[in-house]
Amino acid sequence: MADLPPYQRPREKALISGIESLSDEEVLALILRSGTRSESVLDLSVRILRMVQSLSQLPRLSYFQLMQIPGIKTAKAMELMAVFELSKRVLRSSMMDKNVMNSPELLIHWLKSEVGYKHQEHLMAIYLNTQNQIVSYKTLFVGTLDKSVIHPREIFREAVESSASRLLVIHNHPSGSITPSQADIEVTAVLNEVGQLMGIPLLDHLIVTDSGYCSLRQNMIID
Repeated sequence: MADLPPYQRPREKALISGIESLSDEEVLALILRSGTRSESVLDLSVRILRMVQSLSQLPRLSYFQLMQIPGIKTAKAMELMAVFELSKRVLRSSMMDKNVMNSPELLIHWLKSEVGYKHQEHLMAIYLNTQNQIVSYKTLFVGTLDKSVIHPREIFREAVESSASRLLVIHNHPSGSITPSQADIEVTAVLNEVGQLMGIPLLDHLIVTDSGYCSLRQNMIID
């Protein structure tokens, strides 16, 4: 980096032209701060982004995967994990006072950051008040989704405890497919029926991945 003129170094460039002027590699270099004896921090950043192929894939890397990258040790791995987590929390915070049904794009963006990148299936419930604002949310199950192991009791207990008026259920497909499986359809039907009986309707069941989503209500699986 010392060989570069000051206006081409990420920190100096950000100060002169604004941080939005930086490339993805330069922003990552600012976070990493230093390279190795044989590689500048900018070269390290370029190599990492080439390895993951897309910036959107970077948050998919776990701490242990980051530690396998030459030039990344504990401090840098934890700093990157902190950036990923902070980004997720900013999105989460932005949803808390909104009518989520009126902000579908923002909702999906948040849900992708919460579970879209997970390597196992995660089932999450979001509990809403009468204004469709979030009163609580919880990851209730990790593993292959199946109606034999997803019991409505676990989902609706939290709804009652939080005095929710309605709920959304979300799970991810690590395969990247957004096509509902037969198990997805069966689980949705059961939750929809229980919600109607309890007076806490299921507004939607969403399948999310890091690149897309499917609404089972829009696909007419929920009446």
